[in-house]
Amino acid sequence: MPKAYRVLTDEQVEEFLTRGYTVLHDCFPREAAKAKADEAFVRLGYDPADPSTWKEAVIHMPTHQRRDVREFAPKVWDAVCDLLGGEERIKTPYTWGDGLIVNLREGADRPWDPPSPQVKGWHKDGDFFRHFLDSPEQGLLTLVLWTDVLPQGGATFVAADSVPVVARFLAAHPEGVLPKDFPRQELIEQCHDFVEATGKAGDVYLLHPYVLHAKSQNLLGLPRMITNPPVHLLEPMDFNRPDPADFSPVERAVLRGLGVERLDFRPTGERERVVPERVARQQRMLEEEKARLAAAQ
Repeated sequence: MPKAYRVLTDEQVEEFLTRGYTVLHDCFPREAAKAKADEAFVRLGYDPADPSTWKEAVIHMPTHQRRDVREFAPKVWDAVCDLLGGEERIKTPYTWGDGLIVNLREGADRPWDPPSPQVKGWHKDGDFFRHFLDSPEQGLLTLVLWTDVLPQGGATFVAADSVPVVARFLAAHPEGVLPKDFPRQELIEQCHDFVEATGKAGDVYLLHPYVLHAKSQNLLGLPRMITNPPVHLLEPMDFNRPDPADFSPVERAVLRGLGVERLDFRPTGERERVVPERVARQQRMLEEEKARLAAAQ
């Protein structure tokens, strides 16, 4: 039997095992979320009341500051511990930065496309490392909602049945897979259960690291701001623990997706870091935002 959970119910864990995610509500005050969103407009140099100043439809902002999740959103920290098998397995401090992903009007010039394999941009997160079945770089994915996210308002599309698909692919490639080498279209075409990840400011989605997802259109003209910080593990996942009760829900989801009770997985390739193109771009943005913040003060 699995160990007792800190905050998650058995139903929430089963949802995570079967659909790759669970949602936590009211994880931090709406006032804190509003302050973050207001500051984002200052950083961007946009007027929140004048959409004509919103030059870009989607912006991936750099990070200025970080907060320890254990202190800022303790419910999330406890749930992360539940899903990863205990805080002793998590690289700490686990922090959230303010590198907001802002969707102001993505695709507002065309009719709504509901989530499906035909939507562009499906991907597995992790542009900074070679991927293995047991990669510790992403123990969990998160979607932290800093604004309300309404239907057709720029929510993230989630492929809720993608964990088994990605698990089978990675198990077949013990040599590892670089971010650019994922056959994204081939993988997403095997999925059929799609979710529009809507919610209120203060909600947090906890997703299995194998979940495929994509950005969606924002037809409402309302700013949508999220962050998606991963949780890092201290050690690679272990699918061959002596005591089955020690498997974390993340590991159990992989084993369930592969249809096995345990697996002695051993990578045949070298683990390596990748420097994504976004790093240099966001460094330039960081300096520009610092100047705007200084001018505003």
